[in-house]
Amino acid sequence: MTRRWLLALISINLLALLALVFIYPHLMVAPGALVAGHADVAGDCFACHAPLRGADSQRCVACHAVPDIGLRTTKGVAMATPAVKVSFHQDLIEKDCIACHTDHAGPKLTHRARKPFSHTLLQVASRERCESCHKAPTNNVHRDLSVGCAQCHETGGWTPATFDHALLAKAVLNRCEGCHKAPTDSLHRQIQGNCGQCHEQQRWKPATFDHDKLFLLDDDHNAKCVTCHVNSDYSRYTCYGCHEHTLANVREEHEEEGIRNFSNCVECHRSADEEPRKNGGGKRRERD
Repeated sequence: MTRRWLLALISINLLALLALVFIYPHLMVAPGALVAGHADVAGDCFACHAPLRGADSQRCVACHAVPDIGLRTTKGVAMATPAVKVSFHQDLIEKDCIACHTDHAGPKLTHRARKPFSHTLLQVASRERCESCHKAPTNNVHRDLSVGCAQCHETGGWTPATFDHALLAKAVLNRCEGCHKAPTDSLHRQIQGNCGQCHEQQRWKPATFDHDKLFLLDDDHNAKCVTCHVNSDYSRYTCYGCHEHTLANVREEHEEEGIRNFSNCVECHRSADEEPRKNGGGKRRERD
């Protein structure tokens, strides 16, 4: 008999607790205060929660019409400044509000199980329209691009990116200084533009520049680049800007020796030696 009374007492207490949970759920469960936007339903737990099943996304959309999220209030009034970054809800492939949202500011025991936002939740067509949610970057690189974001970036993260110079508009492709700070070493300080004559767009190093293979810049010829390369055009050079090097003098001197082709001086003269080098050899001029 005593055991029956004990079981009955326990059952009555459990039923009383269960009844209190349904009558005063905000007091019995106490998950924490609601966010400010839901303050008007603070005492009505079943506005969002289904009995014995928890929060229900169907109850969310009863107030928050999916087509209006980020564009209109729950009263249907258009927002003065539409929240562009939240208007992507219209393009979600799954209407599972609870997967991302929690409206209580109390204990966060259940927050850890919530999925962070993933671009895979968006419809395929929306994933390619980054500008519908994200503000376009305004730096030099992005300003001159004529392709979509996905050419360089992945939806899993903004960095790292796989930038390729070929994506730039042709008008800016050779304007390296528009994005890159000019080197300040003694060589590059003399050069303006024309980076592509020595460097490739895939990488800065290695560069193809090795002046000694063409002409040795020794003490006698340690001049500024513009002395031989006019208008910063390093694909051409002239030797007629110094000493007695005029076209008439060079022609006269070389024709006396039976040399008819003297337009490309470095084919024979690879240094300050007066005598031409043969087969890449030769001796340096003796100095006083």
